[in-house]
Amino acid sequence: MRVTKWVAIAASVLVMFAVGCRGSVPVYNVTNTPVAASKPNPSLDEVGKAIQRAGVQLGWEMKEMKPGYIVGTLNIRKHLAVVDVNYSTRSYSITYKDSTELQYDGKSIHQNYNGWVQNLDKGIRAQLSAL
Repeated sequence: MRVTKWVAIAASVLVMFAVGCRGSVPVYNVTNTPVAASKPNPSLDEVGKAIQRAGVQLGWEMKEMKPGYIVGTLNIRKHLAVVDVNYSTRSYSITYKDSTELQYDGKSIHQNYNGWVQNLDKGIRAQLSAL
């Protein structure tokens, strides 16, 4: 009977550990994705505005710091995600900048962050294709 009790406790601890780790994944960055606009040679301003529209439609605050560089901030409940969006007329990148309450440890982050960045990337591609 004692062995069964210890096996049950050990199994419970393993399950709790597995559930706790499940939410943390490597940080997803978008690197040098080509600007695929419907018209040839969109301007830097057009690319920047398309990126901003995509972010705002998804609830991101998009602040242009200078031409070619936007900081995107997403606030969801107690969670905060901040990304750098560097762009040119030929490509764009979305990279991790900062976060709060997303279990970032220098390499891994809560899996929701990656979904938010992937959605932002899809939105940017959609806005750029409409140029």
